[in-house]
Amino acid sequence: MRRVAIIGVGCTAIGEHWDKSLRQLLVEAALKAMDSADVERIDALYVGNMMSGALQEQEHLGALVASHLGLRGIPACKVEAACASGGMAIHQAFLAVASGMYDYVMAIGGEKMTDRKTPEVTLALAMADDREYTIAVGASFVALNALVYRLYIEKFNVDQEDIALFSVHDHKYSVNNPHAQFKKPLTLEAIMNSPPVADPIRLFECAPIGDGAAAVILAPLDKVKDKENAVEILASTAAIDHLSLNEREDILTLWSTVEASRKAYKIARIEPKDIDLVEVHDAFSILGVLSLEDLGFAEKGKGWQLVKEGQIEKDGDIPTNTMGGLLGRGHPVGGTGVYQVVEAYYQLTGRAGANQVDDAELALTQSLGGVAGTSVIHILKRMR
Repeated sequence: MRRVAIIGVGCTAIGEHWDKSLRQLLVEAALKAMDSADVERIDALYVGNMMSGALQEQEHLGALVASHLGLRGIPACKVEAACASGGMAIHQAFLAVASGMYDYVMAIGGEKMTDRKTPEVTLALAMADDREYTIAVGASFVALNALVYRLYIEKFNVDQEDIALFSVHDHKYSVNNPHAQFKKPLTLEAIMNSPPVADPIRLFECAPIGDGAAAVILAPLDKVKDKENAVEILASTAAIDHLSLNEREDILTLWSTVEASRKAYKIARIEPKDIDLVEVHDAFSILGVLSLEDLGFAEKGKGWQLVKEGQIEKDGDIPTNTMGGLLGRGHPVGGTGVYQVVEAYYQLTGRAGANQVDDAELALTQSLGGVAGTSVIHILKRMR
């Protein structure tokens, strides 16, 4: 297996892009990444996306994007793993380079949601779970997370305000993120006064609907010329759990995250305490808390304490979601896992601006599909 590095990245701003199609967003991000990497051609392309068939009535995204990039002849395909599609696209690109099959590979992820009505998007998102059974009983994706949230509050005797602080944290950091969907801070009072979506989840504890695309270009480490602007991927792992909550022994443990991170730590030969910054998949505030626990940064039932005590601030013990996370930056579903890696890349190469974490050397990103039916973990290392 060859060592693999990220040599270029690119992304679009996240928001309501009424004037751009999914194709245009993906191509824009791809061209930015190719310019960043200073390459004119790539050997293979993996496109992370969840809902193009349902929302755009368009599949075959690999060929679509490659064709519009002028990359006729290369292998290209769509990668789908629900909300972890982008992370899984990077995982596949990593394997392609590490195996020696290809040298320069692009992983790109994106989603276009705002052109459709909210109920249509909600139905499409339900495909992240066993749609035939969950939707039939009225359990939307938000409702499934609400079940987890309610049980957590009751089992560990936690105030909801302490969990909602995760959203306050994310919006604080998205203010300084140039591609974030939300650039205004939120108070805890504003979050708790926002409309209920599925009890106990409030509106401002949910990642928004938005459009966007992000891309990374991977290459073998021995071909990297500009190490100042490259980041090594020490580990890329993935794992699944039983898809639906009712099949699991403990719905308060993101078992796929436990499994995938355990593998990643072993491959990278590190422990959680060695990580300098983290990007967790907080589509809902409760998932941020659970993720900190199941990645090994807090005991079960105590992840919220890291938030309340300021340990996840950029100058804290474990800086987390320092560019706004899903709640602040936004969550263009198929692109989110790639945005996380792009933002970790910015931190490790000293490009995070006002949100820069001092002397960051190791970063971890966690991408979830559904309620952690799939988890993808990447551990990145600064090369400069």
